[in-house]
Amino acid sequence: MSATPDVATVRAHLVDLQDRICAALEAEDGEARFREDRFESATGGVARPRVLEGGAVIEKSAVHFSHTIGKALPAAATERRPELAGRAYEAVSVSLIVHPRNPYVPTSHMNVRFFVAHGAADAAPVWWFGGGFDLTPYYGFEDDAVHWHTVARAACAPLGADAYARFKKACDEYFFLPHRGEPRGIGGLFFDDLDEGGFARAFAFWKSVGDHYLPAYLPIVQRRKATPWGERERDFQLYRRGRYAEFNLVYDRGTRFGLQSGGRVESILASLPPLCAWKYDWKPQPGSAEERLYTDFLRPRDWV
Repeated sequence: MSATPDVATVRAHLVDLQDRICAALEAEDGEARFREDRFESATGGVARPRVLEGGAVIEKSAVHFSHTIGKALPAAATERRPELAGRAYEAVSVSLIVHPRNPYVPTSHMNVRFFVAHGAADAAPVWWFGGGFDLTPYYGFEDDAVHWHTVARAACAPLGADAYARFKKACDEYFFLPHRGEPRGIGGLFFDDLDEGGFARAFAFWKSVGDHYLPAYLPIVQRRKATPWGERERDFQLYRRGRYAEFNLVYDRGTRFGLQSGGRVESILASLPPLCAWKYDWKPQPGSAEERLYTDFLRPRDWV
């Protein structure tokens, strides 16, 4: 493990990644633009949240850059690594969500983050990368799922042949709603506590994940955004968005970390959809496209 993690280089990459993704999403929407805020903390941290709302293609998107500097790691970061409790830390990340307007276009999410936990003056810092991306369709299309996972597999190339299978499995396990007994979507990649191969190799893989998000998502948006839809599809989209809200509020580590670290609540909860709905004891009609989402897509599958 490298004793000298390069936080400045990681931060510069994330600032550029945020800029590139926002520019691409604005171009895809064609109308709406991101609103940017900037906040600086007394500890030297900075947050640059960006939110787009009311677009022709994108109903809502949040693409946030943050660099948090704290005196003690929050519980959300130490529940799996209790030996780091109480350490001062830095966390730098880009986290994004895209909630499309057309129900045939899936919601997508990505987070790429880097942590450094500082110890005593004579102790080497402990660092790790985390992140991944996942896809949440409302209406399933096999070619979309295959494309998404093919690009996800390509993103893992810098870490070796077995990385995709490991991180796909971790994604399937993480983005799961135990109280519903169902996945949030069709998965993708998820990893945490990653330091294998040293800083340079881990950083190369982590950058690859962030850089593959747009090639994974935009072709799907372009393929589906003009599909005709009506009230039935919109109702189902809002119903399934309710599941998304449940996961983010109950289980998501990033949400818990943000709240525990004293982050700005509006920024933390910007990942929630603009509208969602709940129906009492609703079931899809047998043989419908809505039922097919459950039977064919909301289960772990080997897509590539």
